[in-house]
Formats: sequence, C-alpha cells, structure tokens
Amino acid sequence: MIAKISGGTDTAGLIRYLFDTKKAKDHTDPHLVASWDGFAPDPGRTDDFEATKRLLVADLDLHVKQARRLGRAPEKHTWHCSIRAAESDRHLSDDEWADIARRVVAATGIAPEGDPDSCRWVAVRHAPDHIHIAATKVRADLRTARHWNDYLTADRELAAIEKEYGLFQVVRGDRTAAKRPTRAEQEKARRAGHDTTARERLRATVRTAVAAASTMEEFVDMLSRLDGVLVEVVHFPSGDVRGYKVAVADDAQGPIWYSGSKLAPDLSLPKIQERLASMGPQPIGQSGTRRPNPWHQATAAAERIPHHLDQADDEASQAHLAAFGEALDALLLVTPQAVRPQLREAASAFERATRSRIHAEHHHARALRGAVRTMLREPAPKDGAVLAMFLDAAILVVIAAARWHRLHHHDQQVAAARETLIHLQAASGQAAAAPLATLAQRRPPQPIVDRHIWHLHQAVPDHVEQVTEDPAFGALTAALAEAEAAGHDPEQLLQRAADQRALDDADSPARVLTWRIQRLSTRPAPSARARAAQARSTVRSGSAPQLPDAAGHTSAAIPTSQPPQARRR
Repeated sequence: MIAKISGGTDTAGLIRYLFDTKKAKDHTDPHLVASWDGFAPDPGRTDDFEATKRLLVADLDLHVKQARRLGRAPEKHTWHCSIRAAESDRHLSDDEWADIARRVVAATGIAPEGDPDSCRWVAVRHAPDHIHIAATKVRADLRTARHWNDYLTADRELAAIEKEYGLFQVVRGDRTAAKRPTRAEQEKARRAGHDTTARERLRATVRTAVAAASTMEEFVDMLSRLDGVLVEVVHFPSGDVRGYKVAVADDAQGPIWYSGSKLAPDLSLPKIQERLASMGPQPIGQSGTRRPNPWHQATAAAERIPHHLDQADDEASQAHLAAFGEALDALLLVTPQAVRPQLREAASAFERATRSRIHAEHHHARALRGAVRTMLREPAPKDGAVLAMFLDAAILVVIAAARWHRLHHHDQQVAAARETLIHLQAASGQAAAAPLATLAQRRPPQPIVDRHIWHLHQAVPDHVEQVTEDPAFGALTAALAEAEAAGHDPEQLLQRAADQRALDDADSPARVLTWRIQRLSTRPAPSARARAAQARSTVRSGSAPQLPDAAGHTSAAIPTSQPPQARRR
C-alpha cells in the first residue's frame, strides 16, 4: 500500500473533489467508510447531496472556526491522505478500509487511539482500490495536531497492515533516494518531446561529471563546457563557495535551477568535495616506465569488491558501492555506441543502490576511483576484451551488492541491484560478442583442446558438459592455450577462475571462464625457478609429478586412468 499526504486551506474544495463523479471518471461510488465519531453525514448516501455536503464541511471545520476566532488556526488546516492498494491485491471491503483508516489516523497523530480531543476526519471510498482520508488539523482543545513525520509513521503502519491482511508488500526506502519528478515536471518533459524530466537528465549529467573529475574546479569546468547545461557556483558573502546549481539551457520558459542536493542527496557540494578529497593526489607516471593498463586496474579493483562486502566494515562497503556506481557512470564516456543504451540503464538503476543510511568512508575505494579517472584520460581501447572483462567483474559486484543490501534490509537498493543486473548482463553479452569471435578464430588443434577438456574435468567436474557445449568454448580453449604458452598452468587458472565465480547461475559458463582466464593470465607467470620449486614440493608431498608438455611447460602428469573422451566439435 502506498500513502500520499498533503495539506491545504479549503475543506469544502477537498470534500467537493472526493465526492465528484463528473470530472473524475474513476469516482464511481463515493461514500464514507469511517469517520471521527462514526456518525458523520455522508453525501454519498443521501437524497439531498448538496445540503449533506455542506453539513459535512461545517462539522469538519467546527474546531477550525473556533481556533480562528482566537487567532490559533494553522494556515493550512486540512490534512489529506490517499491510500492505494496494489493492483495485485484483492478488493478490500468497506469494513476493512475503515479499519485501515482508523489505524493510519491513529499512527500519524491526527486521531490517536483513546484521545477524546482528537481531530475530526472522514474516510471516503470512491473506487475499489483506494480511499482518501480528509481531516482538519485543529483538535477539540483547539490545539494543532502533532503529526510530524506523518508520511513515515503512515508508511510503517501500512507495512504492518500489508502483512496482517496478506497484501502485496511494497518495497520501502530509507529516505536516501533521489527526489521523484513531479507530475508538472513529467508533463513538461512530455510536451517538449523528452522521455525524462530536466531534473533526471541533469542528475545523470552531474553524476557523470563527478565520476570523471579529480578536483572541484575540474568538475565545474566539465559542466560549463557541456552543451545544453548551465552551471553557476554560489558563494557566501565572504566569497567562500556555498554550493552550485545547474539548469537546462534550452528551456523555452527560462532556466529552472536545481542545486546539487535537489538532484540527489549525494550530489550536494559537501558530498562531492568529500568524495574528491578522498582520492588524494593523482600519481604521475615516470618517463621510461611502463604504466599499468587502467582497464586492468579497474577490473582488478572491481573484482575485490565482493570480498570487501563480505567484511564487517559497513562504511568501507558503502564506499566501494558508491565508487562502483561512479565507474558505471564513467563507462558511458568510453564505450562503443552499441553498448551504451544498456549501460545507461544499468548506471541509472544502480544509482539507487549506491546510497543508504550508512555513511561511506570514501578513502577505502581510492583504487577504483583512481583507475577509472586514468582510464578516462586515455584513448578508448580498440580491444573490446578489456570492456568485456570489466563487465564480467561488474556482474559479480552487482550480485554481491544485492546480497549486502538484503542483509541490511535495504529493500529499494536490492530491487535496484536486481534491475541493474538485467541491463548489465545484456551489455556484457553485446560487448563480448566481437572479442569472443576473434578469440575463437585462434582455437588450438584438437589434441590441445582434448587436454584442456581434461583440465576442465579436474577443475570444474560438475560443469564440463555445459562448458563444452557452450558456443564460447572455442574462445575458452584459445584463452587457455595462450595462457599456457605464457607460462601459466591451465588447470590452476581454471580452478582459480571457478573459485572466483560460481557457474551454477551463469548464462554462458565458458564465456565467464574465458574472461576470468584472460584476466588471470595478464599477471606474470611463475618463473622457471618457481615452477621447479613447486615441482619439487609436489614430489615430496607424494602428488603426481610435473611433466613437460609439447611447449616445454610443466603440467600435471595424466594418471593411469584415461581422461574422459572429449566430444569432437
């Protein structure tokens, strides 16, 4: 159930709307289901509608008029709460709606249970799936009702009602979500031919700028150079920076400015400054030294996030999720056009999963932020495999994020992570298609393929048939062959790849293993001395000896029992 609460100054106008059946087509049978004393006049159940409606308004306004004569009436004296059931819920009876109305007015402080001086109110039902509660906020003792945080108290009561009545349980938030666009903003966007409102477009733009900037000055400069965006820095009288505000430049009715905090809680100036300050100075590469690939660095940092989320440090976990959200925002600047729609949807969905009531200690996520900003300052990679590897790691992060939020009872964030996963998997499939096809063209000869199938039997015995039947199996064998040629042990790589991600729920286990193998094989292979020491250790422990293969690399000796016969492809 969803509650919407508002205030007003016109009791007669509110009652007129609730009982109207001409302009509002969904008002089919307006009538009272409950009231403050159970005997309020009901315009929907009388022959003289106008007279009864005037009588109801007079009764509701009785204490308001008394308080007004004493100068004690509030300016907005009406309280309006609509309560709507989910589409999947059964139709509740009038008695059930009456009970719900009484519980809500009691919980919000409009009419506390057992209080003889509580406010006057009525519950009107004019459609099967919802009711409206109209109340005046002056009590019988002429004091104004204490109804602070009424939305939260009503929402908590509705959550309990959903469980007791067996209704659909709405996903509830923790008041850290970005403000929803108003109906006026949505209508304005529709008239202008936009799918999203100005507030939503600006929020996405500012988030991307935050993900790309290293300093506050760079952040403001990026926004000022964007077409269609106006930015203004606000100062205190002393000259110190107070905040910033942005607007859409092409607004026909003139720019409507939004401060950062109006876009989202984490886009206020202090929040952005905190995130940028946590990065520290950017490292300067030394001449003559080989700089590490920032894509590999970003992927490695993302791979560590699920481990961080399993630790007890919630502040660090929240920081890693915020940094990962920035990474998704930044990807839109350096990815192929074909992948961007799904990535844009993924970044937009995960935005909700980057915030909670837990304060983020952003210095914990310095590695990922630094790698992403370095990545943005270099030419976009021609090798699509680096993007595919990052997205493979990103999928694990989102799965871990959903689990972490679920453990902390962050319902909206869990739903956001699940939605992100759908878009991210689609983007990963698109990004992986071309590099997988290129890699599959380098599939090794069949004897080497058979040997790698045997390695699969040792590393992932429960998934051998699923992997070998996967269209990406050819790319996996090529990745294993190239890793082996670089000095790596294929079976160990497969085991490590399988340990990093369970294959049970993978749509394409061979593709998952391929990117995992590629990532692991970018690290230096063990030296000849290290391999010899490992072989001596293995012999001492009684394990099978290490035998050189055709390429001169050591591999586990095949036991006397023959490996499973590979299916010829």
